[in-house]
Amino acid sequence: MKKYKLFGLGLLSGLLLWAAWPMSPLTCLIFIAFIPMLYLAEVVENKRYFFLVTFTAMLVWNVLSTWWVWNSTAEGSVAAFIANSLIMCLPWWGYRVCKRKLGDRMGFAALVLFWMGFEYIHLNWQLSWPWLTLGNVFASHPGWVQWYEYTGSSGGTLWVLLANIVLYQLVKRYITTTNTGIEKTSATAGPAIAGAVLVLALPFIISRMVQPSDASIKGNGTANVLIIQPNIDPYGKNDQNSIAQQVQTLLQLTNKNIDSNTKLVVWPETALSAEGVFEDQAANYPPYQPVYQFVWQHPQTTLVTGIQILKNYGPDKKTNSAMPYGGGAGYYDAFNAAVCFKLGTQPTYYYKSKLVPGVETLPDFLRWMAPIFEKFGGTTGGYGTQEEASVLQQPGQPYVVAPIICYESIYGEYVGTYVKKGANLLTIMTNDGWWGNTPGHKQHLQYARLRAIETRRWVARSANTGISAVIDANGEIKETRPWDVPAAMKYNIPMLTGETFYVQHGDVLSKIALVLGGILLAWHWLVLVKSRFAQ
Repeated sequence: MKKYKLFGLGLLSGLLLWAAWPMSPLTCLIFIAFIPMLYLAEVVENKRYFFLVTFTAMLVWNVLSTWWVWNSTAEGSVAAFIANSLIMCLPWWGYRVCKRKLGDRMGFAALVLFWMGFEYIHLNWQLSWPWLTLGNVFASHPGWVQWYEYTGSSGGTLWVLLANIVLYQLVKRYITTTNTGIEKTSATAGPAIAGAVLVLALPFIISRMVQPSDASIKGNGTANVLIIQPNIDPYGKNDQNSIAQQVQTLLQLTNKNIDSNTKLVVWPETALSAEGVFEDQAANYPPYQPVYQFVWQHPQTTLVTGIQILKNYGPDKKTNSAMPYGGGAGYYDAFNAAVCFKLGTQPTYYYKSKLVPGVETLPDFLRWMAPIFEKFGGTTGGYGTQEEASVLQQPGQPYVVAPIICYESIYGEYVGTYVKKGANLLTIMTNDGWWGNTPGHKQHLQYARLRAIETRRWVARSANTGISAVIDANGEIKETRPWDVPAAMKYNIPMLTGETFYVQHGDVLSKIALVLGGILLAWHWLVLVKSRFAQ
């Protein structure tokens, strides 16, 4: 086959992956999206050309599915597209090598193990960007993947890979028998077709079997949650007058919709967005005074909101992200945080742990590039973090809140740790307005549905510019407010308890794949070394 046709197959694979991705209605294309790549790994002899074709496929997928990142940071988006595409080539390279050295079966096993291992590493290292984790593709179809309460999104990744492999073998069988004139019989084709049907259909059946009934995820209480969507321009200036107006907008929407049964009010990420305010001085900051007055007027209600805040460490540089002030007299950290207010208690904070690489933080091994990343919209020091998740809970408050801030909501295993610590409600505070009215904020909403299934918790999502939503424990969106309008949403949300298998054990499938993939790599290198010594 001519090179341009092979290149076209790589391009086709990237287009199929994009066409299957949320918000497309063509999700089923994901089950054939890798078939062109599997074929290319078999027929392309030149290593460099195979890498070029693979990189092209992954780049097309990345750019077409996440192009909206450009609206936030042009240079950063280009870096993300290229870096992510290069990393995605590694499992395919490993598959090609193992297939040629160890045979088809070991090659297919290698692809599954290497891809799932890659996704797990990409979820947990400092340059994490797991937006395109394969299991996320089913976010718009929660009814297909109710078994995520056992496997998380890694189960969806396994389903996608197995389906592509089985269907590729069917296609390969058909092409072989057609070209060679071998008669196709039910004895040879039957088992392969049955296997394909099983791989495709069994997850749907299991999903129906494990889905909780509506009655089991509904509560009978009268407590309600009030979600505020202020629709404030994220690119607006953070001067004191602007902050005061933003607070007034938030309070007007809240006061208009609150009632005596409102136990929790949720504002979005960085709703309190003043820069340069230290944590121990926030109560005296004039634009925030109306917030404290609101809390005093509503003693039965807890307010959870996003906030930008500074923490003073004094003369000690306590963290890698800490920055000097006062000519080096002291150090402080800046946090993208959540704060919980309730009358009679001190405000409690949660500091965002999963930061956006290049914008909110830099990996330790890239800190020498801080001046370059600063031009991408980030800071030379970046935000500080806390090491693990924590819940926000106040005396007399029935809701134990998981304060999930924006980007953190795409980390299934991490969200599960909130539930381990007692959270009975997932609150997602986000500001997706940086991307504009693009597929980005819509995909982000859909991913929240997977977190609901994995933890069997309701989700209260407050998005600055939209889409705010209430999602039940089966991943169904119960109510929303549209993009780009000021809005409020009040809903009686039940407080569920218990821990799913996924909450208890996390991404078990990915961890197993990572270990087995490491063993396979070690075995391959051992065989390679022995063969060279034998010569």
